[in-house]
Amino acid sequence: MSELNSLPISPVNGTPLGGEAQSLPTSDPATQPSESEVIAGLALLSPMDYDRARKEKSKLLGIQVKTLDTLVKTARSEVNSNEDRLPFPDVDPYEEPIVPADLLDEIVSTIRTYIVLDIEQAYAIALWVAFTWLIDDVEIAPLLLVNAPEKACGKSQLLDCASRLSYKPLSASNCSTAALFRACELYGPTLFIDEADTFIRENNEIKGLINAGHTRTNAYVIRVTGENHEPKMFRVWGAKAFAGICLEKHLPDSTLSRAIIIHLRRKLAHESVSRLRHAEKDLFTTIASKLARFSEDYSQQVRAARTVLPDALSDRDQDNWSGLLSIAYCAGEEWFKRAIAAALKLSNSGEKSVSVANQLLMDIQQVFASKKVERISTAGLIATLVDDEELPWATYNRGKPLSPSQLAKQLRPYDISSKTVRFGHSNTLKGYDLSQFTDAFARYLAPSELPSQGNDAAEANGGEGSSVTDDSDVTHDQMQLIPKAEMPSALEEDF
Repeated sequence: MSELNSLPISPVNGTPLGGEAQSLPTSDPATQPSESEVIAGLALLSPMDYDRARKEKSKLLGIQVKTLDTLVKTARSEVNSNEDRLPFPDVDPYEEPIVPADLLDEIVSTIRTYIVLDIEQAYAIALWVAFTWLIDDVEIAPLLLVNAPEKACGKSQLLDCASRLSYKPLSASNCSTAALFRACELYGPTLFIDEADTFIRENNEIKGLINAGHTRTNAYVIRVTGENHEPKMFRVWGAKAFAGICLEKHLPDSTLSRAIIIHLRRKLAHESVSRLRHAEKDLFTTIASKLARFSEDYSQQVRAARTVLPDALSDRDQDNWSGLLSIAYCAGEEWFKRAIAAALKLSNSGEKSVSVANQLLMDIQQVFASKKVERISTAGLIATLVDDEELPWATYNRGKPLSPSQLAKQLRPYDISSKTVRFGHSNTLKGYDLSQFTDAFARYLAPSELPSQGNDAAEANGGEGSSVTDDSDVTHDQMQLIPKAEMPSALEEDF
């Protein structure tokens, strides 16, 4: 990380202060911070860092040390006063008790008034918005990614709509990296970043901040701060939402796997939605007030809810949806069913980004299944793979077909290597047995990616064929509430 990004941030314009920017004047005074900026930067330092810097800075400003102490003390009181006036709307909890199901229904209806999207997507967004108000009552903070293939699909409108309903919304599209770290540490906001395809693409530090904030217990990153570049832990726990075009091309798999992905489409001529600017004056503030009351009344229930999630969801998807399903559980059985349906549909739609090796493994499985064979030569396997024009293997080798050495390299991490395989009585070739892939298929491919080998394959195995269970009909699982008195002590300490 560049040292610029680890410096204190001006509360006036969000630019980094301190460090090299506060060193002795150079030949170009225009590059130096103003006196007020130097004092503002010193006010943000820890007492130890300030004590180390005060003499040098007093000389830089041409004043006595005690005068600088007085100015910094005043600046610190102003900073603390500004922190009391957080850059978020002041939301008072609704006066009357909340019916969770009615509140979630109202959020769904509001979102669909302004955005064209599927009902399951609306369910997911309603639960995610509610989750932002219960951020410290859950263990996992799934990202919300609003994705679209083209412009004019409603991405920005949906992000705007969600931000008006969420807890401590902070638009961070134009923030510097250092400012984002400071904002997460000081405020614990819900971050909203539009045009993420351009904002995050080349910024590995932002990607690290995003990924580290996924799990509450590990939501810290270490950066150097102050003139002595001492390490400091920044807490980056919090809800985050992004919108962009073709985000799967710009975000790493590690980030996509931490997200609930909403794929938007451009609306058709007959699909009509209202403009956000025409919304009733108090519509969003009233719903936000109800969400504040909901978080007060149902915080303990959300903490205590324990989910048993469908096996059709991957481990990461189960993590992402655990908190949302706990909220849905508080809204009753019907909303829990809706949440399960949304989780299954949206998680399946998000499983399109896979590694090259995993894609190859899936395609090899299809080759064995379609040919209904127990063994295949290397040349025969490659020929079948490159024959499918929709697969990448015909041009994998810089425009040329996949080579035997490249095939071997991709399979090596799965402990699969070619061997001499007998075909008929006397013909032997380099190739693979289906049995070599059995363990990798079971470990790395989802059940839905493992079609049955068919009757011929069963006969080739001596009549002992294998079948795969279909998880498409998974229904909602039972959940339980653990009374606080019965919570494990470690869990109570976490909360």
